[in-house]
Amino acid sequence: MSNGEASPLLPAKKGKEADRGSDDPIESTPLLSSSSETPGYDGENAEPERDDVSIRSRQSQPPSQHDTKKKGRRWPSFIAMGILGCVAIAIIILAFIVPDAVQEYAQQAAVIEPTSLSIDSITTNGVRARVQANFQLDGSRVKNDHVRRIGKASTWVANQLGSEKAEIDVYVPDYGNILLGSAIIPPLVVSLRDGITTQFDFIADIRPGNVEGMRMIANDWLDGRLDKLRLNGKTNLNLKSGFIPLGTHAVSETMIFEANKIPAMPKYNITRFNVKDGPLNGSMLADISLSAFNEYPIQLDIPELAFEIMVSGCANTDPLIIVAEASTGDIHVEPLSDVSASIYGVIHDLPDSLTRACPDSSSSPLDMFLKQYMHGEPGTLFVRGSSRPDGDTPKWIADILASVTIPVPFPGRTLDGLIRDFSLTDVHFTLPDPFADPNDPAASPKVSGNILVTASLPSDMNFAINVTNVRATADVIYKTKKMGELNLRKWQHANSTRVEGEGSDGPSLKIESRIIDAPLNITDSDVFADVVQALLFGNKPIQLGVQALVDVKVETSLGELVLKEVPAEGKIPIKPLPHGAIGTVDPKISSLRVVDSSLHSITLQALVNVTNPTPYTAFVPYANVHIVTNDTVLGDGTIKNVDIRAGNNTNILVTATWSPAKDGPRGRKIGRDLISQYLSGFNTSITVKPHLDTIPGQRLLCEALSRFNVTFTVPRLRLPGDLPGEDSHFIRDASFHVLSSTATFTLVSPLQFNTLYLDFVNATALYNHTEPVGRILYGLPFAAPPGKSQTPRLPVEWSIDSVGYDAVRRAVGGQLKLDAHAIVDARLGNWKESLWYKGEGIGASIHLT
Repeated sequence: MSNGEASPLLPAKKGKEADRGSDDPIESTPLLSSSSETPGYDGENAEPERDDVSIRSRQSQPPSQHDTKKKGRRWPSFIAMGILGCVAIAIIILAFIVPDAVQEYAQQAAVIEPTSLSIDSITTNGVRARVQANFQLDGSRVKNDHVRRIGKASTWVANQLGSEKAEIDVYVPDYGNILLGSAIIPPLVVSLRDGITTQFDFIADIRPGNVEGMRMIANDWLDGRLDKLRLNGKTNLNLKSGFIPLGTHAVSETMIFEANKIPAMPKYNITRFNVKDGPLNGSMLADISLSAFNEYPIQLDIPELAFEIMVSGCANTDPLIIVAEASTGDIHVEPLSDVSASIYGVIHDLPDSLTRACPDSSSSPLDMFLKQYMHGEPGTLFVRGSSRPDGDTPKWIADILASVTIPVPFPGRTLDGLIRDFSLTDVHFTLPDPFADPNDPAASPKVSGNILVTASLPSDMNFAINVTNVRATADVIYKTKKMGELNLRKWQHANSTRVEGEGSDGPSLKIESRIIDAPLNITDSDVFADVVQALLFGNKPIQLGVQALVDVKVETSLGELVLKEVPAEGKIPIKPLPHGAIGTVDPKISSLRVVDSSLHSITLQALVNVTNPTPYTAFVPYANVHIVTNDTVLGDGTIKNVDIRAGNNTNILVTATWSPAKDGPRGRKIGRDLISQYLSGFNTSITVKPHLDTIPGQRLLCEALSRFNVTFTVPRLRLPGDLPGEDSHFIRDASFHVLSSTATFTLVSPLQFNTLYLDFVNATALYNHTEPVGRILYGLPFAAPPGKSQTPRLPVEWSIDSVGYDAVRRAVGGQLKLDAHAIVDARLGNWKESLWYKGEGIGASIHLT
């Protein structure tokens, strides 16, 4: 008999009832499932793909109408097919003297239907398999009438044919003709009459062949490089027909299996996954249950087996990294039913190659695997038979399992929604440093505060875990719009507490961390302006959303692990300022000093006390604002390195430049009137308005801040001799001398370190607010030093005919309340200005001389 190719025995199409009058082959049942119907750990149902299998001998012809209604059975295994196909066909072909016609008849008429394959026992050399099958000759499958008549006549005469015990060797020609395995077949007898079915039920001893060859075939199959598999079975058959011996005949039969006809790796579902601390320090235990559907009529008991679980290294060429050792319990496989397997894994100390960062990367192989898992992407584990199998495992099984590495998809589990609550308290803001490099974190606003996070723990994580450090990049959202980015590039210390859930709630982990100076980059000035407006004028808490990718350092019994890019989402409630809070700022000036001056400008430094009515604190490296009155910029104020605390803040150094002349004559007049009103004791106010250079280099932040301004009452200066609650006046009291027609005034300067000069005075004293007393015109300059001072005797031109003058004469030797209206030319350093003054209720002492 020549070595030929047979038709594929495992068709890819799903089987229907075979039509004996068609060219379709008879169906049989596959032995290995390609899918599962059991609901899985990942919540999906895998629908099996059932490949129908036809079995026929080489050069088979289409069947006749004889078997139209006979339903095909599924193929139990390649082993049963190889054993029965080689033996039965060879018995028929070699039994007769008319070789050509009988050989063609046997090849086309033989119908083999394996019905069951079960493993009777596992031996030290192989397995004892129980094979059950049906065999018959169906002459209707033979197209050639001449061949059909000769074949039927010859087989009717022979009636039946038997073989002695035989050993069949199966080789793989395309892989160096390696020995795949051997099977010892007991004596068999088949009926040769057309349409008579012979039922086989025998035990075959099957021994594995070349382990290295099996490994090559398995790897090519797993890698998708196996487009077809050609097997060649060889045996020597000792035949007889009844009592007539027919001699020993060498038989060789070749079969080809197309790639899409070879059973695929069965799909499985993870129905339980539980990880807990191991009994020994530095270990964890994994308890996993798998379920798959066995689509084939095969039954066997799989003993306990040991495996190594591995992950990829940094590169595809790197050796796989062993992360765990696993073993299975006894697995009982029933035909056409679900198969459940329990796997117990032990994870010991993680090797350095698993946690060490890869070259030119900040991620380790463990980081890359966990990233896939946490983002819901399936990772890949590699399973290989253990190099240290259990002592009860037969060596041939251990050798085969250890020679093949199988990639196993591990379903990812998205951690979206892991973070349940996210809050930020004791918030402290730091404004940007204007002198920092644009790429320096100091060039962005920074936020500090206490973070409190409540994270849900998966119910299958039953091991101790402690969060020690966190870092993150987060988008800050307001009303679905991104306001900015919060960047925690540096690790922040954290601690965590496990809290057991109540009722149906699972366990949770409370994580606390103090973040310090996390850069906040404003990306949308309009959104930031909306937030500021809601803070200043709103009456409801503001909800800022946070969408973050968090890196977490955790301590486990395996050591310290880093979970990278854990998705987190939460809300940060921010309370608006209390109603009327701006008015409670209540700035007060405690000290005033002139540090520079020019003809039309003057630079002052003041120590200011303010009240912060908010629960938030801030550090201001530099900020400059405009001082505005009547929509006119009169100057600007600057603060540097100021730490604003909650409540009272004292002695804040403010540098202010007064330069209203920059806005022309109108600006100078407005500035002159403001100073005059202030010195006269009027209630005056100024508006503090940010501008586009309030914080240099922060264009977007300044654009948002420039839309808001705050108006304050100009704080009164505490003058020497002022009593609590008393209004301060630049002119404290006066003395009038009637006979000498002179007057002196007590002046109290608001400047503690500088002397003010009055170059010209034009003043009028009034009695009862309207009646003139006298007029003073004085053109010689005199000084008003810090604190109290006396003016020189100023000449008075009395209003002789006025009621006011009569009141002065009547008050000689006593006191009189007078008003004063004056225009003075003041000089402070190089700065000069003409000011007016109106004072009421000035206590005047009236002297005769």
